[in-house]
Amino acid sequence: MDFRGKKYERGSNWSDPEVVELLQLWADESVQMELESCLRNQHVFNRIAEVLREKGIHRTGDQCREKIKKMKLEYRRIKDNNKTPRGGRTWKFYEVMDRVLTSRPSLSYSSLSGSVVSQQALQGSMMENYHHHFTPSALPFGHSQHPELMEIKCEEVDSDEHCLTPEPPLSMSYQQGSPEEHEMERAFLDRAQNDSPISRVEIPIETSVSPSGFSEPNVASSSRIHSVGPRPGFSTLHRLRKKRKGQRVKDPLDDLLLKTLTSQRAMEERFLQMEERRLQRDMEVEERRMQLEQRRFELEREHEFRMFNVFAQMLSILKQSNSSSSSSAALPRGLDFIQVLSDIAGMGGGGGLQEVRAMQVGRPLSERRTDMYSFCNPGEFQSSPFLSARGNIANLFRGSTEEGYKAYHADKYDEDKNPNGIINFGTSENKLCFDLMSKRLTQSDMNLMEPPLLQYPDWKGHMFLREEVARFLTYYCKAPAPLKAENVIVLNGCGSLFSALATVLCDPGEAVLIATPFYGGLTQSLFLYGNVKLVYAYLDSKITGTSTRPFQLTVDKLEKALQDARSEGVGVKALILLNPQNPLGDIYSLSELRDYLEFAKRHELHVIVDEIYMLSVFDESATFHSVLGMDRLPDPQRTHVMWGISKDFAVSGIRFGTLYTENQDVANAVASLCYFHGVCGPVQYKVAQLLRDRDWINQVYLRANHARLKAAHTYVTDELKTLGVPFLNRNAGFFVWIDFRKYLRTGTFEEEMLLWRRFLDNKVLLSCGKAFECSEPGWFRIIFADKTHRLQLGMQRIRRVLEEREREILSEDKDQPCQSDQDGKADSTDEVIFVSHHQEPGSTGGSNLGDLIGLLQQQMRSSDWLQKNTAEQFAQEKPEIYDVFSKLVGKQ
Repeated sequence: MDFRGKKYERGSNWSDPEVVELLQLWADESVQMELESCLRNQHVFNRIAEVLREKGIHRTGDQCREKIKKMKLEYRRIKDNNKTPRGGRTWKFYEVMDRVLTSRPSLSYSSLSGSVVSQQALQGSMMENYHHHFTPSALPFGHSQHPELMEIKCEEVDSDEHCLTPEPPLSMSYQQGSPEEHEMERAFLDRAQNDSPISRVEIPIETSVSPSGFSEPNVASSSRIHSVGPRPGFSTLHRLRKKRKGQRVKDPLDDLLLKTLTSQRAMEERFLQMEERRLQRDMEVEERRMQLEQRRFELEREHEFRMFNVFAQMLSILKQSNSSSSSSAALPRGLDFIQVLSDIAGMGGGGGLQEVRAMQVGRPLSERRTDMYSFCNPGEFQSSPFLSARGNIANLFRGSTEEGYKAYHADKYDEDKNPNGIINFGTSENKLCFDLMSKRLTQSDMNLMEPPLLQYPDWKGHMFLREEVARFLTYYCKAPAPLKAENVIVLNGCGSLFSALATVLCDPGEAVLIATPFYGGLTQSLFLYGNVKLVYAYLDSKITGTSTRPFQLTVDKLEKALQDARSEGVGVKALILLNPQNPLGDIYSLSELRDYLEFAKRHELHVIVDEIYMLSVFDESATFHSVLGMDRLPDPQRTHVMWGISKDFAVSGIRFGTLYTENQDVANAVASLCYFHGVCGPVQYKVAQLLRDRDWINQVYLRANHARLKAAHTYVTDELKTLGVPFLNRNAGFFVWIDFRKYLRTGTFEEEMLLWRRFLDNKVLLSCGKAFECSEPGWFRIIFADKTHRLQLGMQRIRRVLEEREREILSEDKDQPCQSDQDGKADSTDEVIFVSHHQEPGSTGGSNLGDLIGLLQQQMRSSDWLQKNTAEQFAQEKPEIYDVFSKLVGKQ
């Protein structure tokens, strides 16, 4: 078999005895000097391969070179990691490689004579016997299986064959000079010896030969004459040489050779570094792949466990149904824990807690229950004997998209560390102003520390903070009169405020009225704390009746929801308004706010107004109106306004919320719960300093924040327009309400969840409509208040999912051309599509003339286009088109 033809074979399957033989040959000092001094040293590895073949190891020179190269890389990697490779065991060849590479002779390149001179002299036995024996005793791993002696063959320039030489290796210096000069010198020496009486004096010549064994015919070896005694004619020879040296011109090839060798060494070092980095990256990729594989296996096991757990729970509930009736008497009024568990068993893990957590009025019971979107995950639920019935319900309570947030926290996107991680477009956070807020919060005026800040405060909040909050709200809410500090209460976030207000305003089992879709976190805040239910006033995307925009909240819808709830025996005590609205982004006008407040007054309902996005209105054409800015409140004793800094100041990690109410009974009751939700003193001081800096807020922060929000919103909406995806174009908040209904096979919430999981599988997290209790499947919320590179990558992933989904639906439509409308798809997609505040004429679907007229009226009221684009202006800008249009009008 001809092994010499396999030049590019990697040769990675070396056994340990073969590696030992290779190292014994390669580690020889003369071989190391030859490898170091020769630019092209393939012949050295070829000779090593020949010796190995004589010992029964069939390897090529390329395989030997590749194996040595890999061992060098492994040596350098282990040396950087303190001699400990992966697995914690020491590499058996480390000591040999370390001895050879650390004692390797270095070369100096003489610029005077163009010679390559070794700085380590060949002395001792090495000079005496060039056929050096590679003694195994010099190595730490014992004798080899083939102890034959290696013979290094010298290469002659004039012959391609190898020959043995008994003479020791000679150091070579490359000397400049022409053949004529050498002939003159030789003749001069002959004459000097013949003329001198001491002609028999021997002049020892020490010839230096390259360790590689090469000698070239045009390169003469320099002779160094050692003085043994007086030499006649030596001064004449010295003068002749000095004269000839003075006439000699420095050859530019010397510098070129030096530069070439230097650059070659630098390139080799660079190549080794790149190879090390490549190997390191390969190892990191492999480790990452193994981690993902392990994670996938764990998820599969967890899924199987949940499935078995569901069946076990169902059997357990059926067996204990008779004995569990006695324990139900201990539950608070309004809760039916047995009914919750029976719902789980009867629906296969479906809508348990549907009746507990909300009163979905105006809908049949079968429509209220949605298997995959309830706030319980029965597959993970186990009734604990250590918890009360109320504690078990709290343990059962889960958010509808908790699966996505768990996956996100386990696989977060990072531009450098995890570029293939999940991008979070589901959490409503402002990630655009960290630079501004970090700079402001670290200034010197923020670092005051006094004893009162480290002591128990008034549970409503320090008075200096409440006074500053009152001044802040008076200014930005445009209150007609200064707000009072005694009406301000400070808690650690608006979620705590909702929990406290629901507890003091409602008894267990009573309800609060709210329009859907709404921020889903309110359900958990209201139900878990005070056992307060929610009555939903469902909004939809159709423009009918008195509606002038999609998902518009009207008093008629509130009236209907309230009457339906009371007809079912549910006591409704309060109304929640979100302004600006989350997730729609709507801003209520003053007339709408007054209508809602008048409605609440007629029915003696408390009104909880959440204005947490009031400073995040980023378009100058939109105007925010606060309830605190109204001249007269219809029922001030039942009107309570909330605000916090987490959204408007991009600091969601600093938990701070404030409540303003003129009802002192409510204020004192909430203050008694502030003991559990207080804000620490240093944070109160920082917030007061922040709210006091009005110039920085107006001139620096709000300008930059609004500009960045508008730019990010424009980018996302432009991408949606390019994709042909309908959406609501609003000018407040951090979110866009998107219509993905055309990407659902059927108009069901199960299909919505499948699409949501498809986004998650493609590493982008969105919020589905059911998380906001939207009545129409297919709506999603996307957060745009993020950095540009994450927005771009996230929109690319969304585009990929939608294009794949569209191809799948088209393929299914071709396979089933006669599919009827009874599959539910027509109910969710054959509706009016909305982009911006108005409808496109070509997308009206089945709307009647009255709807179109109402839409036109809404456009005229909400837009100043007619004022900006007059007929006179059109005639000046485009006179030719105006003349043609005038002639056509005249012919009518």
